[in-house]
Amino acid sequence: MPEIFTAPSLSVNINKVATLRNARGEKTPDVVAFAVACEQLGARGITVHPRPDERHIRRSDVAALKKVVQTEFNIEGYPSEDFLQLVEATRPAQATLVPDSPDQITSNSGWDVRGNIGFLKEVTARLKKAGIRVSIFVPAEEAQVEAAAEAGADRVELYTKPYADLYATDRDKAVAPFVAASRKAMECGLGVNAGHDLNLENLRFLARSLPRLDEVSIGHALISDALYLGIGETIRRYLLQLDNR
Repeated sequence: MPEIFTAPSLSVNINKVATLRNARGEKTPDVVAFAVACEQLGARGITVHPRPDERHIRRSDVAALKKVVQTEFNIEGYPSEDFLQLVEATRPAQATLVPDSPDQITSNSGWDVRGNIGFLKEVTARLKKAGIRVSIFVPAEEAQVEAAAEAGADRVELYTKPYADLYATDRDKAVAPFVAASRKAMECGLGVNAGHDLNLENLRFLARSLPRLDEVSIGHALISDALYLGIGETIRRYLLQLDNR
């Protein structure tokens, strides 16, 4: 029997679309219509990261998106009580736990899962009780992947900025810890997601190198590319990078 190939899913993070909308305080661009278009163009997921100050995605956006997203809806954020209540009320397919402080511009590190194991166990159990798959955002370190499994996570999301930063200089060295982390995740029975600073230049090599990669979440680079290429052509190109046959 030939091996059945399944490309990693592309989840489009639409935060930047909401940032553009909020700059005018009006309704354009429409984040819900944009999410639907991304799905129709081939994306297999929509990601949002609502922050306490609602500087991009708003709580009302989350509710509206839940009604229309037909692929995988992923809500990421720091697991404060407000965030957890929002996720429980929405019941997305996946919640991704990130260690952001409220004033951070963007996620810039993975969890020290071992150092927060008690807290993350409680949060993970709570979300899984609601029927939500849980992914924990981690650095590409085998010990942190193991700890995520101990915390009860279903997946890890590997923080890929270190890979992106080193890719142009030494891509083999850049990807090595991610290969090891992906392999460890497989040993632990975890799915593998990846995100942060992935783009059309570095995505294919990562996808080809990791022994397991279920999903990538891409926002800033993808939305920036769409300004030049249009969203249809942009998604087509990202999907090509993920097709490793």
